Amino acid sequence: MKSLKNDVKAWLLLCSGLGTILFLMGSTFYIVVFQSLGLYSMGGEESQFSLEYWQAVLNSPVFQNSYIYSVKVSLLGAILSIIVAYPIAMWLRKKLPAKVTIITILRAPMLVPGLVAAFLFVNMISYHGILNEVFVYLGIWDEPKTLQNDEFGWGVVILQMWKNIPFALILIGGAVNSLKTDLLDAAANLGSSPWQRFRYVIFPLTLGAVQVSFILIFIGALGDFAFYSIAGPRSTYSLARLMQMSAYEFEEWNQSAVMALTIMLTSAFFTILVSLLIKPLAVKRGEVK
Repeated sequence: MKSLKNDVKAWLLLCSGLGTILFLMGSTFYIVVFQSLGLYSMGGEESQFSLEYWQAVLNSPVFQNSYIYSVKVSLLGAILSIIVAYPIAMWLRKKLPAKVTIITILRAPMLVPGLVAAFLFVNMISYHGILNEVFVYLGIWDEPKTLQNDEFGWGVVILQMWKNIPFALILIGGAVNSLKTDLLDAAANLGSSPWQRFRYVIFPLTLGAVQVSFILIFIGALGDFAFYSIAGPRSTYSLARLMQMSAYEFEEWNQSAVMALTIMLTSAFFTILVSLLIKPLAVKRGEVK
């Protein structure tokens, strides 16, 4: 009986916080789900259960191109951010002069809003931007070139990296700094090369930070609006931009709800996928020689 009372008290204490989360955060999610199924109409038409909005969106070539483009750019931005952050985190693990100043400079992009960063980037690569003018002045090319709004989306990838590398550095750098020096010294004494120490010791022990970094960067990049709108290609919309257009310009709120759920489901899918792929890598199995 006493155990039952303690369980009841624990659930009552949990409900005070959990109930607030489910009501405030969950209410918007419930409305989006209902809208995607035609049960909560913002346009005044009759609400009734229907899968026509899902069919219309998923069969739309515009949506398909937007989906492929957004996932591609988000994956590249997340992967490249982590790849660049790793060696910087390893370098910052050493004793360096003015280390605090270096770290402060590297984290500076986190203080710049995304929209401001996008405009700064456009000023750098525009037809008469700083990069073009410098290259023409140095004689690298004869006349300015069009670098803005490339079709592949490299401009957005670069912006995502510039914005997210400092964030990845915080997580991966914290994991790298937590490794004991004795562990790495022992691996070196056993004859391992720097690459082997990274592959068999550092990388498996910091995979948790890599997993969290990738998931958070990917989710943020997939739903980003500013970078895609300013620096992205003109022929393809991002999912966030297409969702905004559907809701506010065409007043297709039900289709917009489908796109919102697609973003959330894609984020959940890649979160689970990355977790499944990383889990076996965290444990190194084999014979000890």
